[in-house]
Amino acid sequence: QVQLVESGGGLVQAGGSLRLSCAASGRTFSHYAMGWFRQAPGKKREFVVAITWSGDNTYYADSVKGRFTISRDNAKNTVYLQMNSLKPEDTAVYYCAAGRRVTPITLVGEAGYDYWGQGTQVVVSS
Repeated sequence: QVQLVESGGGLVQAGGSLRLSCAASGRTFSHYAMGWFRQAPGKKREFVVAITWSGDNTYYADSVKGRFTISRDNAKNTVYLQMNSLKPEDTAVYYCAAGRRVTPITLVGEAGYDYWGQGTQVVVSS
């Protein structure tokens, strides 16, 4: 069992930055690939970025490439999402997710993940 708690969301002006954190409980955090998804009002939840259990590989949605960076600290059971050059269209609730069996093909889909956090709100004003 893994419990995930996101933090770091808030209100920021366009062009600004935020760093989201996702703290995980459980001793097997390092066994899980981690992903960030987001859901904007009236839209489906969408993939943002993922990182393998070792941190060696990362995968980004085209919409955030070059602006967002995912990282993890397995010693602290935490994954981070650094978001720079934020745009109003980045406004959403951001969720972190953990999956033990995700692959480069399945990591972009929600079904590949076993555990989800409650989400943290990010609002980017224009």
